[in-house]
Amino acid sequence: MKQIIKNQRVNEQYTRIKHSSGVTICLCPMEGFSSAYALFGTKYGSVDSTFKTNNDTDYVTVPEGIAHFLEHKLFENEDCDAFKLFAETGANANAYTSFDKTAYLFLCSQNFNKNLEILLDFVQKPYFTDETVQKEQGIIAQEIKMYDDSAEWRVFFNCLENVYHNNPVRINIAGTVDTIAQIDKDLLYRCYNTFYNLNNMVISIAGNFDPDEALAICDRLLKPSEDIGLQAVIPDEPKQVKQHIVREKLAVGIPLFQIAFKLPNEYSLDVSNYVNYNILLETALGKSSKFYLDAYQSGLINETFNVAVFNGRGFFICVADGEAREPEKVYETIKAEFKRLKQVGLSEDDFIRIKKQSYGELLGSFTSAEAVASNMMNAEFDGTDMYANIEAAATVSFSDITAILENFDEENSCLSIIEN
Repeated sequence: MKQIIKNQRVNEQYTRIKHSSGVTICLCPMEGFSSAYALFGTKYGSVDSTFKTNNDTDYVTVPEGIAHFLEHKLFENEDCDAFKLFAETGANANAYTSFDKTAYLFLCSQNFNKNLEILLDFVQKPYFTDETVQKEQGIIAQEIKMYDDSAEWRVFFNCLENVYHNNPVRINIAGTVDTIAQIDKDLLYRCYNTFYNLNNMVISIAGNFDPDEALAICDRLLKPSEDIGLQAVIPDEPKQVKQHIVREKLAVGIPLFQIAFKLPNEYSLDVSNYVNYNILLETALGKSSKFYLDAYQSGLINETFNVAVFNGRGFFICVADGEAREPEKVYETIKAEFKRLKQVGLSEDDFIRIKKQSYGELLGSFTSAEAVASNMMNAEFDGTDMYANIEAAATVSFSDITAILENFDEENSCLSIIEN
């Protein structure tokens, strides 16, 4: 089934195909581009540790970190390393595992068809042995220990661990040294055959390529998959944060902090929430706000201060982070600012300016093949299309943001501190 997904507002379109193999293919040739960017992604991340299929009588739980472990191992096959094949064509290849997805990718300015063949081939050819799994356990254990020594990493995960009681987003994407020690080749094949089923995957391509040639390669190389009725579940989560303040001591010059305001998990189901809450945060606390100017001039915060929405499948928080000599004071001042704004109201002029800025940034993403390909894939996993965010930014009203502010619970939050 082939669809042309259009958006009149930005005068853009792309093609969405539900391929006979089961995979969804998104294609966006971009005139005037010299390079192409391709992703082969699966709706499988670190939060997906509990799942079942039509072949299971009950839900199965596997060790944390297995999605990331699979990503590491998939580049190796019985013949050679896929990175070597990409290097021979001049492509820049990589992969990543996030909380809710895994993707394999390449960027190239020549030999696109050959690179697409390499990508489709190795992702569909898992090869695991006891020896290679044991070797990878040592490599990933060192990676985990390295991140455990990173102040930026620890302030982030300490925050997640104390915002969430049960949600797997509180666990390091790579797992722990103990959990990865439980992984063997049989578990890897089990998770691969479950989550790398083509019905759970997306191929997304943007930039300089021939769509007909790309589809011909897909027709030739994709192996038809039966839909196995995959269900991955996120555990129930209490509304309130687990703990309000958490501290850890590491070698830092100035204390690092992360403040997270917890919203219900179901907020992640509506893609407009990402845009709307970003606009609220920028209007209330962003670098052009009264709060930021006053806090910066008084020395309470410095230029590292930032606000953002951190969300994904099954989790949604609003974040403020940076460096500060008095993190607790920053925390109390931010909560006080939300309370003040509820009393006096947001500035509509500030809202209009931030809305235009947000719209402009989203519009700018259409000038990047990497962004377009990523946005198409992410939209498929979210059950929407690439234009949903820009439509949200174009149509959000001042009353929408005011209503969000009125219902914002600044006390349902956590402060994470890393200090000497």
